[in-house]
Parts: sequence; C-alpha cells; structure tokens
Amino acid sequence: MSFTVISTNEVDTINIGEIIGSFAVPGDIILLSGDLGSGKTKMTQGIIKGVGSDDFARSPTFVLITEYEAKFPIYHMDLYRLEGVESLERMQVDEYLYGDGICIVEWADKADKSFPKKSLTIDFSFISEDQRRIKMEWESSRLNVLSKEITKSVNSVD
Repeated sequence: MSFTVISTNEVDTINIGEIIGSFAVPGDIILLSGDLGSGKTKMTQGIIKGVGSDDFARSPTFVLITEYEAKFPIYHMDLYRLEGVESLERMQVDEYLYGDGICIVEWADKADKSFPKKSLTIDFSFISEDQRRIKMEWESSRLNVLSKEITKSVNSVD
C-alpha cells in the first residue's frame, strides 16, 4: 500500500514524522530516501519526538549510527557515505534492525535490497524550494490508520 502527502515546509515534515513516531513499535524499520536537503533529517527529528525522546536528531553522516533513548531505543543510521552493500554488511546492522527498538535509516536507497520488505519506505522528492512530495509505502495495515492521521494535519495526494 502507498500513500503520498505534500509537505509545504519543515514544520509539516517534522509533524508528519511525529505522527509516524507515535505509531512506531519496537521492530519497525523506517527507510528514508531522497536527494540532499529533501527532508530526511527533519522527518527523523519528528519521528524521534513522536516516540517520546527529547533528543534532537542531527544527520549522523560521520557517525553512521546514533542511538536515542525514548520509550524504546531508536537507532538512527545514515548511509550517505556508504560504499556499497558490502559496507553495510561489515557494519553488522542486524543487531539494530532486529533488535529491541526502531531503526530509522537515511539514504536507505544505497542498500535498499539489504532491508526487510516489511519496512516503511519513505521517499522524498522536490516540488519547489519549500514543498516536498513524500511517498510512503508499507506492507502493513497500519499505513491505513497512519495515512488518516497525517491527512488531518497536511494535504494528502493519494
């Protein structure tokens, strides 16, 4: 199932992320893809807030994996500097992906074949300087409820 929404500013993107975070449960994997500056880190900030953390997410480009504390652990990964699937395998991320928290992966398209199909995939594309098209795909019925909650806050397309 897929759902598309238009974000008209950073606050929209953070709010969408907060809604997603409020629905997150341990074991969820959220894969974020899109061009540089398209909103992946803003979405992550909202997700982290929605899960109940007071931490402020920064793009962990040089750290690769950052952990945040909330009602359950949040593992934030950034694959921007990843050089192929082999590099991801060497990082031994399985303990995070199949652990006791949720995983948020920026630049997931660099290793998209390495993640479970049950992941929530979110793709960002530019419409204008301020607007982003955010397409979500998920093989979970939770996307139905999630899309209804997001629609209350912003303009849905599909």
